[in-house]
Amino acid sequence: MSPSDPAELERAVPRAAYPWAGRRVLVTGGCSFIGSHLVEALLAQGVRHLRVVDDLSTGKLANLAGPLAAGQVELIQADLLADGRAREAVKDIDVVFHLAAIHGGRGFIDLNQAKCARNLTLDGIVIDAAYQAGVEKFVFASSGCVYPVELQSDVNRTVYLSEDMVGPPFSADGMYGWAKLMAEETLRAYHKDFGFKSVSCRFFTAYGERCLESHAIIAMIGRAFLKLDPFEVWGDGTQIRNWTYVGDIVDGMIRAAEVVDDGSAINLGTEEPTRVIDAARQVLALAGHQAEIKLLTDMPTGPLNRVASNQVARERLGLAPRWRFADGLRRTLEWYFATHQAGDVAEGFERKLVER
Repeated sequence: MSPSDPAELERAVPRAAYPWAGRRVLVTGGCSFIGSHLVEALLAQGVRHLRVVDDLSTGKLANLAGPLAAGQVELIQADLLADGRAREAVKDIDVVFHLAAIHGGRGFIDLNQAKCARNLTLDGIVIDAAYQAGVEKFVFASSGCVYPVELQSDVNRTVYLSEDMVGPPFSADGMYGWAKLMAEETLRAYHKDFGFKSVSCRFFTAYGERCLESHAIIAMIGRAFLKLDPFEVWGDGTQIRNWTYVGDIVDGMIRAAEVVDDGSAINLGTEEPTRVIDAARQVLALAGHQAEIKLLTDMPTGPLNRVASNQVARERLGLAPRWRFADGLRRTLEWYFATHQAGDVAEGFERKLVER
């Protein structure tokens, strides 16, 4: 599939002004990697009443230091699984962006199935609380993990995962994927039965500033930062991903909130397949670090070939990713090298790869 010109797409799907300034918005998990970027983008769109709920299990107050200091954000530090906290969070809110989740990189979601299963309860509580409170629109952070794993098992096939490939018989990627899938199905049911307006945004392998070392690209950048030799890579290196820069994820979520309300799901991902071994080589080159690459074939890798189709996003949102992997990777690496200290990164580095 050939990339589309973003400017042409936006002309093809005209963007009417959305009254963000008059909307009361909630971002769950708003201190997290993606959540904090979303908060900043919503403020730039003119949102004046923006509430963030985060238990700070992985999110950091530093990610929103500017907006918090400026009084642009109402912060509630709370666990949404605790009794009554979801109802408190959605009170007097028009639009919910639900990103809060028990999640991590591949090491975490493969090795902590029971913890990931708690997302089934978390999402159900937040969705129902939002509906009961009369929320106008619910935007759910879903995942490429909802796609059948058997479609992603052959690195020699060219497969672009399209939204219609998720359906009976379902076969999601572990408990994390099943929880995301069940939340999508819940939102569809709430739209069908109650007219509750929502959209599910399926993220594909997001990366960028503020991402943690439990995710593959940041783990590679961390190893290069520490000048580790050998330079370890999980799997045999042939596994394929379409790493999607966080700015494209955030743009897609906001646009989806503006134009989709029928409970359907939309991929937010690039159509740029990259092998893990090639990503590792790019990281080493950008970092100016020469090292032997050591493949750890006994470590978790997840599906072998995961790449999104963004045809539906082009047609319904008028959007295509703006960031090529090479450009987003350079920006992310420069951020990491400018903001991290070697001692802090080295402390418990291997543990960070499998924790939240």
